[in-house]
Amino acid sequence: MGSRSVSVGLRAMFSMLTPNESSFERVEEVPPYVQQATPFFVGLMVLELAVGLLKTGRSVVTISDGVTSIAAGMVSRLPLLLLRGCELSAYMYVWEHFRLLELPWDSAWTWWFTLIGVDFGYYWVHRFAHEVAVLWAAHQVHHSSEYYNLTTALRQSAAQQFASWVFYLPLALAVPPSIFAVHIQLNLLYQFWIHTELIRDLGPLEWVFNTPKHHRVHHGRNLYCIDKNYGGILIIWDRFFGTFAPEEDKVIYGLVFPIRRYESLFVQLHYYRYLWKKSKAYKTFSDKVSTFLKGPSWKPGKPRLGDHVDNPKVTGREVPHRPSWSLPLQAYVAVHFLLLLWTYHELFQNKMMLSQSTLLGMICYILLTLTSLGFIIEQRPNSGFLETFRCVVMVMMQRYNCLTPPLPFLTVPTEAFVSLSLLFWALQSFSQVLSIKRKSD
Repeated sequence: MGSRSVSVGLRAMFSMLTPNESSFERVEEVPPYVQQATPFFVGLMVLELAVGLLKTGRSVVTISDGVTSIAAGMVSRLPLLLLRGCELSAYMYVWEHFRLLELPWDSAWTWWFTLIGVDFGYYWVHRFAHEVAVLWAAHQVHHSSEYYNLTTALRQSAAQQFASWVFYLPLALAVPPSIFAVHIQLNLLYQFWIHTELIRDLGPLEWVFNTPKHHRVHHGRNLYCIDKNYGGILIIWDRFFGTFAPEEDKVIYGLVFPIRRYESLFVQLHYYRYLWKKSKAYKTFSDKVSTFLKGPSWKPGKPRLGDHVDNPKVTGREVPHRPSWSLPLQAYVAVHFLLLLWTYHELFQNKMMLSQSTLLGMICYILLTLTSLGFIIEQRPNSGFLETFRCVVMVMMQRYNCLTPPLPFLTVPTEAFVSLSLLFWALQSFSQVLSIKRKSD
C-alpha cells in the first residue's frame, strides 16, 4: 500500500477527502472505501486497546464482546456477496428513470451538497430506526453491546440496508449515482472512530460535528440518553429537530433490556420473534399492526412512541455482563475466529471468480462458524457437538480448496489441525464430566 493510498484511506475514515480526489463520472470508478478500510479498522482498534491499557490499566474490549461485535459486522456484509447494496441499486433506478435534473459530477458544489444531503438522509434513517419497531428490530443489533469501543462500531445489522434506501431517493432526482456512492461510504466510515470512550471532548467541534461525546449518549440506556443524538457526521440536525442531549451522568451502555447473548444469528434476529409474540397477544388487527409500526415501547393506550415507565431503573453502578469461561476456551475461540477472518477477507477479495453455489457454501460455512463460536462463548450444552461438526465441515472445505492458510508457512495439514481441535473438545468434555461428578459427590 503506497503512501498516497494510506493517506487517502486514513482521511476517508474521517470524511476528510477533497472533492477533486473523490469525484467520479461513473459508479464503476468509485473505490470500495469501506472494503479498503479494513487495515485502518484493525489499526485503530489496536491503538485504542494500547492507549486504553496505558490510561486505565485494563482492556477496553473483551474477547466475548469483541468477537460478537466483529461477527455482526461480518454478517451485515454477507448479502453484498450476492447482490449490490439496496441503497445504491434503488438510487440508480430512480436516477435512470425519474431524475429531474443532472448536477455536474465534477463540481465541488455537487460534492458538498451530496455530503450534506446524505447526512440529512442518514439522520432520518437513524431516527425512524428508533421510532418504528420493525426497523428497530434490525437496528437494535448495533445497540446490543454493553461496552463502548471501536469494535462496537462494527456491530451492524444485516437487515437495516433493506429499508434505509428509501430515505436517500430524493437525492437521486438530481445527484449522480457516482457522487452518492462516494458519500454513502464516507458517512459510514466517519461513524467508526466516534465509538470510543478515550476521546472525552473536542471543544468547539462539538457544536457542529457528531463526536464520541455525543455518540456515547446515543448508545446509553439512561433515561436521558434514549432516542437522542441521531446524527451521522453532523450533530446540527439533532439540535434543529430537538433530539439533542448533552452527556451528563455516567452513560450505561446497551439495550434497555440487555440480551447478554453472543450467538450471531440470535443477536441479529431475536427482536423479530419478540415483535411477533407481542403482536399475537393483542386481539384487534389495529393493535397487531401498531406493534410493528409504532415505537418499540408502544402498548395499547400509550402514545405512538410509548413511554419508559417499564424500563429498569439505571443507577449508574451497572457493570457490563462478562461471561465466566476458561482461558483455554478463550484462546480457542480467538484462534478460530482469526482464521475465519482470513477466510472472510479472501472470500471478498475473490468473489468475482467464484460461482454462486461456492459463494452460498462459503456464506453458510461462515454463519456456521460464527454460530458455533457463539455457542462456545455462551457455554451451551450442545456447543461441543456443533463445534465437532464444524471441524468436519472445515476439512471438507479445505479438500475442495475453499479454505486457504492465512500465511504461506502455515501449511500444517488441515486434518492435523482439526484433530487437535477435536482432542481439545474431548479434554474439555472430560473436564466437565469430572466437574459435575465432584459436585454430585
